[in-house]
Amino acid sequence: MKGLLGLLKKSSPPRRDVEPQDSLMFSTAFADQGVDSSKLVPWEARANEVGAKRLSAARGSKTLQALWNQDKYMARLTPDAMPRLEHFFEFASIPANRDIIRQEEYGNFMIVLLSGVIAVDRLQPWGERLRLTEARPGDILGEMSLLDSGKRFSICASLTECDIAVLDAHALDEMTSADPALAAGLIALLARKLSLRLRLVSARLTDNNS
Repeated sequence: MKGLLGLLKKSSPPRRDVEPQDSLMFSTAFADQGVDSSKLVPWEARANEVGAKRLSAARGSKTLQALWNQDKYMARLTPDAMPRLEHFFEFASIPANRDIIRQEEYGNFMIVLLSGVIAVDRLQPWGERLRLTEARPGDILGEMSLLDSGKRFSICASLTECDIAVLDAHALDEMTSADPALAAGLIALLARKLSLRLRLVSARLTDNNS
């Protein structure tokens, strides 16, 4: 938390001479919490497993910008933010019926849905697979584990062929080092959206159990 608060206070121009302990905050968080590195599922491994195909950064960035311009939170990014973000995101196409994120695993990446539909399910202790929602273009998934290094809360599976944008912990570390103002703005907006979504999920779970 101290590192995050320090990041949010920064307003100086981008620097590349940040001390290692600052620039590695997200990619080392799992190890700092005692998580066995063999249990961590990075984007590279999941991409190979689901047969992801790379999209051009120009195409992916253009779609991402158009979607986030319509989002009341993400539209608060400065006008020049998207060209800068393009350098830190990866863009990929995923076939239908693939588990992009799996419940209870450790993963160090988040995704933004650019096209298609992704189911967000929660496997209940008694075996029922509860449909929490169906993500639509512009929705962000997996950011909670990226920010707090905890286990995944749900299963995110492609219902159709999907294009996605991916941000992993190493790229986020690079962003905090090279462009701290951009990283601070992105993290703050992700936190707000995450808080809203958790409130909605909590309400839905309460309704289903009543």
